[in-house]
Amino acid sequence: MIKLFRFLKPYRIPIIFVLVLIFLQALSELYLPTLMSDIVDTGIIKGDTPYIIKIGGFMLLVTAGGTICSITASYFSSKISAGYGRILRGKIFNHVENFSLQEFDKIGTASLITRTTNDITQVQQVTMMILRMMVMSPMMCIGGIIMAVSKDAKLSLVIVVVIPILVAVIYGIARKGIPLFKVMQSKLDKLNLVLREGLIGIRVIRSFNRIDYDKQRFNEASLDLTDTAVKANKIMAAMMPVMVLILNFSSIAIIWFGSLRIESGGMQVGDLMAFLQYAMQIMFSLIMLSMMFVMIPRASASSVRINEVLNMIPEIKDTDEPKDSNTKSGYVEFQNVTFSYPGAEKPAISDISFTVHPGEVTAIIGGTGSGKSTLISLLPRFYDVDSGRILVDGVDVREMSQESLRAKIGFVPQKAVLFTGTITDNIRYGKQSASEDEIKHAAEVAQAEEFITAMKDGFDSVISQGGTNVSGGQKQRLSIARALVRRPEIYVFDDSFSALDFKTDAKLRAALKQETTESTVLIVAQRVSTVMDADRIIVIDEGRIVGIGNHRELMGRCMVYREIVSSQLSEEEIA
Repeated sequence: MIKLFRFLKPYRIPIIFVLVLIFLQALSELYLPTLMSDIVDTGIIKGDTPYIIKIGGFMLLVTAGGTICSITASYFSSKISAGYGRILRGKIFNHVENFSLQEFDKIGTASLITRTTNDITQVQQVTMMILRMMVMSPMMCIGGIIMAVSKDAKLSLVIVVVIPILVAVIYGIARKGIPLFKVMQSKLDKLNLVLREGLIGIRVIRSFNRIDYDKQRFNEASLDLTDTAVKANKIMAAMMPVMVLILNFSSIAIIWFGSLRIESGGMQVGDLMAFLQYAMQIMFSLIMLSMMFVMIPRASASSVRINEVLNMIPEIKDTDEPKDSNTKSGYVEFQNVTFSYPGAEKPAISDISFTVHPGEVTAIIGGTGSGKSTLISLLPRFYDVDSGRILVDGVDVREMSQESLRAKIGFVPQKAVLFTGTITDNIRYGKQSASEDEIKHAAEVAQAEEFITAMKDGFDSVISQGGTNVSGGQKQRLSIARALVRRPEIYVFDDSFSALDFKTDAKLRAALKQETTESTVLIVAQRVSTVMDADRIIVIDEGRIVGIGNHRELMGRCMVYREIVSSQLSEEEIA
């Protein structure tokens, strides 16, 4: 957790100010029992009313000053901890944005959400407690001991006996509770995962009538977390009554032995009252520290998880001297490319080589799991190749900056993703400076204008979270429009026509052909009708290229392609 405190540098001056305020508050609280002792021993016993009013007024001033310091310190410590949480969340979010898909696969989306929200909240709360209690408690404890000894050294032996008992109780309870708090965070990850799956897959759950099963999954994860939390909190809850019990017995002992000291003339009544106050301050400061022991273990576990994200070095990063080429535009070349997913037994794709030129449409087809989407994901560097290389405009993609590489590509993913906002916002996501005319033209080419204008607010119609208020085909067309408005050198369509009917598919491909005459087009598709008119078709089977050519050439010499065609088209259509 100490490593994370480096992000508190912007708050150095406010932190110093808070520490000064806490120091003044501690001084006021330590000084009040001495003033009370003077009133009792001097004012009340001697019947000196003016002295009582004088010292009493001074006590009110000291109390008011301490209260102001306490309120101000609480205000600034809250602002510091909230700002600290904001900085941490920003650091994690910015760092996660640099992750490749491998890092996302390793940590998991559900865990990243928990680490960015709950874990940072734990650290944020402890930061505020450290600023208030971790500084205040030792000052009150040490100051209280010094003042108590100055009042009566012999009576201070009661405190010497009590403190080790308190420390032993705190240590024993914390030792049992700390491991449980660490387990709670991992179980919170599990609960978040089950909840997220249930919300995202609600349509599937309902269509298969598995609501009861999903409820059971959630209840099991929730009860698992609850049982651990209840067990941990029961252990920690035992701390307070034990502390109060020790505190009360300490008060009885101080009054008992103090009365004997007064009877023998060894101390004054006011000194006993002051001593009792100092003893209470010492005990309460230890109780405050015990509360820190409740929070710190959980925050410590959370800080480890946060540091795990911050210390994770993205495997895909820019070179120190990125290259760019302006001599070519839209040339793509795969040279003996091989790639394996981490932990896989065999490569997802092996020895892939082909070249794509501007103005050409190259289609990639193959069976499910053959490696088509994997191949396309390597072009924008979502993953890095194991061997071989990929050239864009004559430059290895690993030698280009990710920003400049992806600026050349208009990527339409296999799963159409829309963001909350208007249709205009979603299309403009591809190009922030796009004008209204450019947006409408992109929608027209993507065959989306008809259904957009049919909506109540047209291009200002709001897309709900995840695009649930539009159909699958409409989502795909909006995703295509988002890529078209960018006017990139290279268009990549990863099975982006699968939800379209044959008529819309044909119209869209015809419009695309007119729009992309000077661009490179790569299409991954399952349907033969989508790829038949491509200039070049690449057939992939089990991660390897088994055929390259146009439709007629492949029908004559590629068995895998013929099998795909015959499974989708009738003999008359093939003829």
